[in-house]
Amino acid sequence: MFRRRTALSVSAAAALLAATPLLAACGTDTHPGAAAVVDGKRITVAQLQARVKDVRAAQATSPQGKQLIMNTGRLNLSTLNGMIFDEVLARAARDAGVTVTRADIQDARATAEERAGGAARLRTMWLQQGIAPDQIDQVVRNQLLIDGLAKHLRADRGRPDGQRRLVDALAKTSRAMSVDVNPRYGTWDDQQVILGETKVPWIVPATTHQEQV
Repeated sequence: MFRRRTALSVSAAAALLAATPLLAACGTDTHPGAAAVVDGKRITVAQLQARVKDVRAAQATSPQGKQLIMNTGRLNLSTLNGMIFDEVLARAARDAGVTVTRADIQDARATAEERAGGAARLRTMWLQQGIAPDQIDQVVRNQLLIDGLAKHLRADRGRPDGQRRLVDALAKTSRAMSVDVNPRYGTWDDQQVILGETKVPWIVPATTHQEQV
């Protein structure tokens, strides 16, 4: 949405979203109530559920609400995947000295809105991918962080070796952060920087599988 090749685009965004009920609060024996623990920081089931409810509430207000909900499969998994990825990306960028200002985000979002045909159209496009309106700034921030990290690594995301270099850097950070996921949600793959059956949202197109719990 920002350039021809972006880290997170509307056509290659949050993967495997779902329209099923939220999982009941649960946790691992060592981290009760946690959906995941990233570098000692808990992502609670309550936080995950709140994020999912936020998306569903926004989708429900859309004239295409029913279709949006049907087309966003496995929302629990993709949302948790994104929440973990946010933490890993933020650490990798910080370690590389990559920073993004509020002004950077505002400028990039304004550009995205212009290219999308307006702010309302941008919100709708992201809702189609299971991203609530109040999360768009975070998506934009992630895109800018990935831009900066790729530049720092001299990784051309338009080439397989460039993509691999970027993933390798994120994988190294992920391993250092000791990501521990509640088994109810799957297992975190440090090598690919993904959760279970979900896909990397900044590389793989979305799909519409139904959630299985």
